[in-house]
Order: sequence, then structure tokens, then C-alpha cells
Amino acid sequence: MAAGVNKAILIGRLGRDPELRRTPSGSAVTSFSMATTERFTDRNGERQDRTEWHNIVAFGKLAEVANQYLSKGRETYIEGRITHRSWDDRDGNKRNRTEIVASTIQFLGGGGNNGGGERQSSGQSFSNGPANDMEPGVADNVSEPSVPVDDDLPF
Repeated sequence: MAAGVNKAILIGRLGRDPELRRTPSGSAVTSFSMATTERFTDRNGERQDRTEWHNIVAFGKLAEVANQYLSKGRETYIEGRITHRSWDDRDGNKRNRTEIVASTIQFLGGGGNNGGGERQSSGQSFSNGPANDMEPGVADNVSEPSVPVDDDLPF
């Protein structure tokens, strides 16, 4: 049986500044929200916008870079995988959260609320390196499929 695919690709704007925290072992974890907007024409012929909010989390070096360079309002490209987690809150209520665990972050146009400084660079792309930079116990064991090189392709 073939392995499944779990890949999310988003382009949107950050809804809040990233929040950096550390795991008990000292690994960096950054989380932030991102809005993506779909534009469509409704039944009456009027253009509508539908905004979806996504919870993004990054680990390791990627978390540190995201925290340093991203800010609220910044247009950003994210690649990652969709995860679901559940826990019991302090009152004993069952809580659920869907997140995108980022593997690649690319800074697109400006945006952001900060008038200057490091957070204004654009066009840069960062990816998590080896699995040890990612969330402990969550490293992907899926390798890239090998594609034969064919020089006789008609394009």
C-alpha cells in the first residue's frame, strides 16, 4: 500500500505576530495565525470574499527565523502538513485544534505593521533542515519519490 500525502500550501497574511516559546528541552516553537481569502462570484453575480483562518506552527530553526522576520499583516507562503491535536483544558473540557506544521516559509511582499528593521526583507525562503530541527517525534519518514530522468520529453 502506498503512503498517503499530507501537504498544505497557503499564501496569505499573518493575523498576529508570531509567538516564540521553548519546549522543556529548549527547542524553539513559534505559532501564528494566517488568513487566506478566496474570491468568488455568488448566484447574484456579486463578487464575494471568503476568509479562512489557519493556525500555523513551526519548530526548530524555522521557528526562530519565522519569529525574527514575520509580523502581523505580512504576506507569506507556507508549506507544511495538516495535524490535529486534542487535549483536556484546565476545566476538564475536551479541546481540539487543527494546525499546519510548517516545513517551508517564504516571505513575500512587505505588509506588516513594523516600519523598518529586519522584518521587512522579502522574497526569502526558509525550510526546516534535517528531522532533528522539527518537533520531537514528528519527523516525516516519507522520502521523496524517485522520478526517472528522461531527456526525450517533448517539452
